[in-house]
Amino acid sequence: MSNVTHFAPEEERQHLRMLEALLFASKEPLGEILLINRLPEGANVPKLLQELQTAYSGRGVNLIRVADKWAFRTASDLSYMMKIEAVEPRKLSRAALETLAIIAYHQPVTRAELEDIRGVSISKGTLDVLLETGWIRMRGRRRTPGRPITYGTTEAFLDHFVLESIRDLPGLDELKGAGLLETGIPSSFSIPNPSDDSELTEDEDPLDEEDLIDLLDLSDEKDDMSAKDGSDSPQS
Repeated sequence: MSNVTHFAPEEERQHLRMLEALLFASKEPLGEILLINRLPEGANVPKLLQELQTAYSGRGVNLIRVADKWAFRTASDLSYMMKIEAVEPRKLSRAALETLAIIAYHQPVTRAELEDIRGVSISKGTLDVLLETGWIRMRGRRRTPGRPITYGTTEAFLDHFVLESIRDLPGLDELKGAGLLETGIPSSFSIPNPSDDSELTEDEDPLDEEDLIDLLDLSDEKDDMSAKDGSDSPQS
């Protein structure tokens, strides 16, 4: 039997207004569990989200799914208008973009594995920049000699690149079609199926206390930079 209480149309309309208000007021995407806890008991949140998404589908603001959370975002075909109001962004270096792409497709991945895939060394500064953007995170430590840090992407990465899931990243055929891969690549070349599962893998250990302190220090540095530079932010 369903635990969802059946409300009169007027009550459902009020629930829809409450849901809309919560999503508009939030700076971050909101999960269904949080929304269920905030709305009156018995409100059918999944159904309300679908109704709200449909209602906004043709408008200047759309309701989109980011991982397992929901948020209002400017319609993709109108994003060019926002550039008038935007502060000049800092562009990521080619090394940072390549590193970000490898992490997205191969996570969880260590610095040594990143360097092996790229074929060149990666400076600590490159990883620090990506950590400061909030697009990657330190996941854990690999159960190998030296216990190197493993890296993965974040919900902020999905949000910035308008991806519902990491599995929405383009595959081999899409990359070829966009001209991002050479046509003469080896037949054995393949694109991995990415996964950003938050659960640690069998060969990962949780982060140490010192690692968590380093993450807090990076967060503080990012806040200081934002206060000095205004809303200046990296752009892919």
